[in-house]
Amino acid sequence: MYRWQHLELITRQRVVGIVRATGAAEAERMARACLATSLRVVEISLTTPNALEAIHTIAHEHPDALIGAGTVLDAASARAAVAAGARFLVSPSLHRDVIKTAHRHGASAIPGVATPTEAIAAVTAGADAVKLFPASQWTPRSFRDMRTALPQIPFVPTGGITPAHAPDWIAAGAIAVGIGASITAGAPEEAVTRVDELLTALA
Repeated sequence: MYRWQHLELITRQRVVGIVRATGAAEAERMARACLATSLRVVEISLTTPNALEAIHTIAHEHPDALIGAGTVLDAASARAAVAAGARFLVSPSLHRDVIKTAHRHGASAIPGVATPTEAIAAVTAGADAVKLFPASQWTPRSFRDMRTALPQIPFVPTGGITPAHAPDWIAAGAIAVGIGASITAGAPEEAVTRVDELLTALA
């Protein structure tokens, strides 16, 4: 799968399921619950202990899915994540060495931005898309205003977005939204139901 196909799949899915857990086993359980639905884009945060182990396991179990790594802050972490099987790398802020390392190894890079100036800097540095973070500082209405000025930038708002409000962000121009605990918390069957409902709402 080429980098442009990564963005195409993220845009088609309209949601990135974010997994943050207390360890690899829990991360794998959460990721499997998300992937038991029609969702095929899951990000496992490197803040999870032994996250690389979870990325490796899930990426090999689900070769049809797009598995990524989150909270990637430096080139070494980027290289390790790609080696484990991550095909897109997400950061809470802009790290040019992460973008370069991702591209060198065929992965996509989605750095975090909080302002229009940062968004322009990110795409100038080669970002495939930008993570508007934390999205809780914005509203779909204010985001729409920024999108009017920057229609060429693919945004993935993340942070504080709930399934109930996700469609509003898509309607405002986001290519997708990043959602974590509000869909992954609880028993696996509960997560499956929430993800299914979210995908139906976004469709």
